[in-house]
Amino acid sequence: MELYKLIRFIRESSGASQEEFAEKIGVARLAVTRWENAKAIPSKIAQVKIYDIAKEKGITIYDLITKDLPESKIENNVITLYHGSKAGIEGDIKPVSREHCDFGQGFYMGTQIQQPLTLICTHSKSLLYVVEFDLNNLRVFHVPDNIDWAMLVAYSRGKLVQCKGTGLYEKYRIMLKECDVVVGSIANDRIFFVLDRFFEGAITDKGLVESLSALQLGLQYVALTEKACMQIKIISSIKLSELERLCLDDISSHNRSFGIETANEICRSYRREGRFYDEILEGK
Repeated sequence: MELYKLIRFIRESSGASQEEFAEKIGVARLAVTRWENAKAIPSKIAQVKIYDIAKEKGITIYDLITKDLPESKIENNVITLYHGSKAGIEGDIKPVSREHCDFGQGFYMGTQIQQPLTLICTHSKSLLYVVEFDLNNLRVFHVPDNIDWAMLVAYSRGKLVQCKGTGLYEKYRIMLKECDVVVGSIANDRIFFVLDRFFEGAITDKGLVESLSALQLGLQYVALTEKACMQIKIISSIKLSELERLCLDDISSHNRSFGIETANEICRSYRREGRFYDEILEGK
């Protein structure tokens, strides 16, 4: 959403006049007038103070930030998705993420807008991209929400190296070998916490899978090949203001704490059910 609309919304929701609002921020009233008329942009320090007012008054602006963005939808096998970039995309879209990501090196997009927004919110040069992904004539693999999802993430993140050459290792290597696109549940920092506990032998596969189902982080579409990347079209790019990034960073912190607490409770409930990681590696 445009910054000037957010500022006006916060001021009006706080019940302050422009003069009172300016006094709280430490600027002249004319500055607030110019901000709200889109004639000027407040400094980062001023935006921090504006957000402090919003928090103090319990004013929520997340819905306004995402209000005008298109929803993820699929039509004729073309899906609208979101991609967050910490520094922006330069040149053609390519499968060049870090090698040890959830499903290997690729170009990552999601169905839920909050995930990429909170991922990039701490980076000043970050951009949110709305894209259309044409899945026609591509080989698409849908990862089920079960232990295969967790083990495929483990394989992609280099946690099955000790099993290289075994049937278990080959199973997950082959899963991705002939794919242009892989589709699976998002594994953000909340899930990493649970995954790490699973790999350390602290929880079972049952606790891990139940945690995944409960957190409902949405789906990620990963273009693994150049062919797939060529079928991605950028519809729009959006730069976040300091005010928006502050809001999203708060949401990210809250989600992280809530997700870890939820996952801990679930894992306790299933601590006597399922198999531990070392038992799976041993084929038990």
